[in-house]
Amino acid sequence: MPHRPSISSPKPSPNSDPSLNSNSTPSPQRQPAGGFDSTPIPYAPAGFTLKFTFHRASNLPIADISTLSADPFVLARLTCALPRRNKQDPDLVFRTPTISRNVDPVWDCDWIVANVPASGFELKCRIYDEDPVNRDDRLGNVKISVQSISESWSGITEQPYKVQKRSGSKRAYFFRSVGMVCFRNKQMNARLYISVQCLGRTPGDEGARIYTVGPNSWSKHFSPLIGRLAGTMDSAPAQNGKKPVTRYNFQAIQIQLKGPVPASLYHRYVEFKPFVKGMFTSHSLRGRILNHALHHQHVRIYNFDRSTVYGVYPSPSLQLTQQFLEFVHYDVGGRIFTYVITLDGQWRFTETGREFGINMLSKHTMHSDVSIYIAFAGEFFVRRSSDHARKSRSSSPRPRSKDNSIHRDVSGDSDGDASVPMSTDPGAYELVIDNDSGTYRPNAKLLPELREFLSMNFPGLHVTTFDCQEDSKLLNKLKEEQRDRKTRSGRQMTYLQRVSSLSSISSSDEEDSTSIGGSPPAPQMRQSQLSSACGG
Repeated sequence: MPHRPSISSPKPSPNSDPSLNSNSTPSPQRQPAGGFDSTPIPYAPAGFTLKFTFHRASNLPIADISTLSADPFVLARLTCALPRRNKQDPDLVFRTPTISRNVDPVWDCDWIVANVPASGFELKCRIYDEDPVNRDDRLGNVKISVQSISESWSGITEQPYKVQKRSGSKRAYFFRSVGMVCFRNKQMNARLYISVQCLGRTPGDEGARIYTVGPNSWSKHFSPLIGRLAGTMDSAPAQNGKKPVTRYNFQAIQIQLKGPVPASLYHRYVEFKPFVKGMFTSHSLRGRILNHALHHQHVRIYNFDRSTVYGVYPSPSLQLTQQFLEFVHYDVGGRIFTYVITLDGQWRFTETGREFGINMLSKHTMHSDVSIYIAFAGEFFVRRSSDHARKSRSSSPRPRSKDNSIHRDVSGDSDGDASVPMSTDPGAYELVIDNDSGTYRPNAKLLPELREFLSMNFPGLHVTTFDCQEDSKLLNKLKEEQRDRKTRSGRQMTYLQRVSSLSSISSSDEEDSTSIGGSPPAPQMRQSQLSSACGG
């Protein structure tokens, strides 16, 4: 497999705008390194669009002796010979849902990737046993190398690949050996079944970036302990005529957006303090400690366990927009969210507020999993569109999931919002999003491209962007109104325990950096739901 080179001295791009290198608000002070990066993408002919399907695995080793089973998932990493804009750019990664207590799991998950070059690709698949408390155990590896692709390439059809035990958990394979003796199981080798289909040439003439086309998969992660610390809440629905009970809960959301992310949305961390570079590159002792701490917090906040909910939509649609609105509780509760969009278009966000930060570490760095480069970052909230205020009393039904269950959230709001059946029409809501991230400082001149990208992925939703510096007065007023609504919302608090690992929350030093540059517990997913969660 040829080495994927990085760009050392790129030529100026004819499409690049020199004005993007300047801040939206000129300052006499010397600006720290980082922020918007104008490194151009080199030219390459359009590649091929491939669909990878992770069908199933068979005869996986036992990872949990108490259940004589495992909770397997696949983490796939795709590489090819295309040059990178910078050597720190991450590879494309895909994770399947977790199948609980099964050594013969069936996923049938699709992953569609565009611009895979004619020189081929390498797909590395690691199979893990999910452990929400300790480190996930690796059950083995599969590597697929394809040296060339053409329009006549026949592809791979549900091919079994032997799972390599060399890097697998010794404990899991010890249990496998014991199982062979006790249960006279003659099958020692595990296998992973994968298909790769060529969907033809990728549209367009720019083929230097591989990116995820779809499907729009999402996952929802829970932590009641962090909810208690951060003050975030949701409500259990009323039962037997009793009033709803509000509980502390913290939710983290990941949504895969349809690519490509606009090429200009490319930002590096800002070196606003001496320790920041070491934190991202792990070059110093202090940097390694901070890097490890933030990575650990990312893993805990986006923790995968049996309460994690998965879902998928084949492409952007009104149903996906309604799902997003449900994630943010429509306009109920005065919530504000912190977000990061990765280079491959994964949107990660959690509810935030002044009570979330505890003095030091960065929320956006946590969301990005200490990524050196991201596409965009900031804060957002959803409010009812003024043009549709009267329509908010519509009695339209709540959206249903693919298993026909109704998703509910009855979080209170003393303004009376909770007592009024909310509209599920995306046109009745407005996404207000900004570039308020001291860690990455996204360029405000790129907000129109962000708006266009989000509007394409969420049909019917009004998207409004604000520059956190130029529009600071109005933006702060709107956010203060959201905080006031959050203060006025809420009912009797009762802590409802959810099975989850203990988590810690990250804190923020972004306020310092800006001064330099200006529902009930989710059920375990059933096997019948996994085909809908994977797009199968």
